[in-house]
Amino acid sequence: MKTRGHDIEVTPASDHVVVRLGDVVVASSSSPVVLTETGCPPRYYLPVADVKMDLLEPSETTSHCPFKGDAVYWSVQAADGMAEDVVWSYPEPFPKVAKIGGLLAFWTEKPGVTLEVNGQTT
Repeated sequence: MKTRGHDIEVTPASDHVVVRLGDVVVASSSSPVVLTETGCPPRYYLPVADVKMDLLEPSETTSHCPFKGDAVYWSVQAADGMAEDVVWSYPEPFPKVAKIGGLLAFWTEKPGVTLEVNGQTT
């Protein structure tokens, strides 16, 4: 999808992705969907079945992206407290990015969150 100099690409991948908060594995998946977007790092969207949902608490935070739609968020209970709004999803994304619908992504820029792709920390 290309809009006024803004590109979004959604691609299913076979990479093995592990997300940790501190030393705790929050997600592990071999069926991510990779979203690349102008001005943003690649985001790995993971199936709910590959995320330890018992570690997540729904947040009241929401956001709107003019390219993807409306997002909802979760916080994660960490050893040193609650990591706020670390996880998000687009329950009903716009048709051009429909492949991310209902999948979960992680703010890897938040303190303590690490993302490994095929054994390499990104």
